[in-house]
Amino acid sequence: MHVISERRLDDGVLEREFTLGEIPGTLWTPESEAPTPLILMAHNNGLPQREPRLVARARLSAAYGYAVATIDAAGCGERPRSAADEQARAELRRAMRAGEPVDEIFESFVAPMVEQAVPDWRTTLDALLALPEIGGPVGYAGWTALGIRLTVTEPRIAAAGFFAGGYVPRAQREEARQVGIPLLMLLQWDDEGNPRQRALDLFDAFGSKEKTLHANLGGHLGTPWFEREDGDRFFGRHLK
Repeated sequence: MHVISERRLDDGVLEREFTLGEIPGTLWTPESEAPTPLILMAHNNGLPQREPRLVARARLSAAYGYAVATIDAAGCGERPRSAADEQARAELRRAMRAGEPVDEIFESFVAPMVEQAVPDWRTTLDALLALPEIGGPVGYAGWTALGIRLTVTEPRIAAAGFFAGGYVPRAQREEARQVGIPLLMLLQWDDEGNPRQRALDLFDAFGSKEKTLHANLGGHLGTPWFEREDGDRFFGRHLK
């Protein structure tokens, strides 16, 4: 892992930008004399790692006592995208403006994006757990489709928080039954991009014996501020 830059923030959290080969990422670590648990944090559907809402959540969790890392995995954020991906995104924007069905368009580029992103996240996890200031266990927070695949294939992840917004491909809806770790799922009741019943059906499909659904009124960007703190308390029960 090659550290590009680092700075100490006002709350004492150390922010480091790094690269792992072609993978760019950011790591936030709290001031601590002992190794800290790790949370992998991913934004929905491949948005960039420096997206302000993700950074705000990461910094809060780091101040709460966790190491937090995010990356631009293959096909996500600033990483190159194929011509087919760009065409699918353009078609998605057109279809949404026209009020046409978009499920198959989402499937055409989100499903491959999940497949490409998982190896980069596992490579990152290997590198982060080798750092002396990070001791595990590991949590995951964010993009639901990616999180389902990671929690099914990565036994080091002990708990997960999923954001119900965004499209979840058919393969991950089937894999949801294999998710057995403690789970917290956030749902915005009026999310314009995530039909309510589809989110409720997904929550019902998860195989976890301990799973919690937090539903709040409002649209996709209206998640209440207190859910960030509730998420850290959830991870506190399972990672500390």
